Amino acid sequence: MLSGWFLQNSRHPLLDNQGLKDTKRGRHRRGSHAVSVTYRYRAIYVTDGPTNVWYWIGSHEDYNSFVGSTRKRPLMPRHNFFVLVAIAVVSVVCFRQADSAHRTEYGEMFDTFTEVLNKVDKHYLRKVDNRLLFEGALQGMMAKLDPYSAYIDPDHLKEFKASLEQKFGGIGIEVARDPQTNRLTITSPMADSPAYKQGIRAGDTIVKIDGKNAEAISMQEIVGRLRGKEGETVRLTVLHKGDTEPVEIAIQRAVIPVPAVLGDVRDADNHWNFFLAGHEGIGYVRVTNFGENTEKELKAALAWLAERHVQGLILDLRNNQGGLLDEATKTCDLFLEHGRIVSTRGREGVETKTWDASGGAPYAQLPMVVLVNQFTASASEIVAACLQDHHRAIIVGQRTWGKGTVQNVIPLEHGRSLLKLTTASYWRPNGQDIHRYPDDKDQEDWGVQPDSGYEMKLSDAELATVMQHRRQRDVIAEREPTPEDPDAADKAPADVDPQLQKALEALQSLLPK
Repeated sequence: MLSGWFLQNSRHPLLDNQGLKDTKRGRHRRGSHAVSVTYRYRAIYVTDGPTNVWYWIGSHEDYNSFVGSTRKRPLMPRHNFFVLVAIAVVSVVCFRQADSAHRTEYGEMFDTFTEVLNKVDKHYLRKVDNRLLFEGALQGMMAKLDPYSAYIDPDHLKEFKASLEQKFGGIGIEVARDPQTNRLTITSPMADSPAYKQGIRAGDTIVKIDGKNAEAISMQEIVGRLRGKEGETVRLTVLHKGDTEPVEIAIQRAVIPVPAVLGDVRDADNHWNFFLAGHEGIGYVRVTNFGENTEKELKAALAWLAERHVQGLILDLRNNQGGLLDEATKTCDLFLEHGRIVSTRGREGVETKTWDASGGAPYAQLPMVVLVNQFTASASEIVAACLQDHHRAIIVGQRTWGKGTVQNVIPLEHGRSLLKLTTASYWRPNGQDIHRYPDDKDQEDWGVQPDSGYEMKLSDAELATVMQHRRQRDVIAEREPTPEDPDAADKAPADVDPQLQKALEALQSLLPK
């Protein structure tokens, strides 16, 4: 095996060493070419006429072997050279023709768009930021496609990524405007967050943020001021619930993980209890979205339940608006031993990709029910549809949203912005399209319907009651009874939530008598 190589028209540094002397000179014929060879140290200086200079870097023996092996064989047959040239010429011609056709198709529109920009820039009443016009044009273009395609500008890029990564830099509180007083009220701190460690609790009021009156700024600005880089400090003027004078608290921001998998109620250490209160052996797991850590969190919750001899599971996907497809398919893989999970189809209904169960399914024998409602969408619909089509779970609640399209995230401007573009649709294992298109009627197949006998619709008033009760149970605070209902937060969820009660009935039908 040869241990050398040629360098063309580039002098090797070894040959510039004036202290080295020629040790051997000679002439060889290589194919039809006569070459002059000079050996120096471990470099061989080879000339092939006045223009081509080659340097062989290696041993003399290897060079001699190389020359011997290629003797009577030209560097490249002339025929091959002409073939390569022909291919290159044809490629250039084809590229230019394609580019010309592309320009012909869009050229007039590009010219008009540029003309409009120029007119606005020169004649509009006030000076307008060209970047603002550019982003508005892209957003308008995407809005013409469907509700889910979008242009994500640089200002909203961090927020978009945080929603998928399930983490952001902040202090870990949930806030809302009091509709009567307009005060910024803390609805709940997050467990073990910087705010919680500083004594902030639900019901406290934020008076100022870094010295600025919280009532005088928008919610978007409030979120921007509370969030920020890890390690930076934000100063809040807070009026604790029951106090008369506010206090100033300096809180250092940290990376705040946002859990996607929740239980029914927290224990004394603020950890989730994944059993349904008042129902021994019944697991209750809420999945709020499918982010990067959802499968990991779900596996931890199921392991917690398995250690405590869970008998059956209610998987609550209500109000889950979706997320990452891979996390949804991994969720199905925990419960399904074999078979199709989901497939995608592009233009003209051509199947583009399929996902099947891997065969692991550690919880394939666990009796389960899936709760859905009209706000269950996208990735959560994939999970519900898969488990329903394989008769792996009973579906309870209301018909789902019907959002069954795939959005690819395409980086723009070297990653400073993104294009979220619909490229395919989700299809259930039974071969039905999940997506509801604008002209689809209620009687047509879309979304996920509850199983026969397990549909349970809620009125607006019932839904408001259920959500209020859930918020009370989720709050991290020293709970105090409300005057209207002294033990509202302590009521068993199934006593307040008709859909959850229906899910209990369905699950009990699956359990051994």
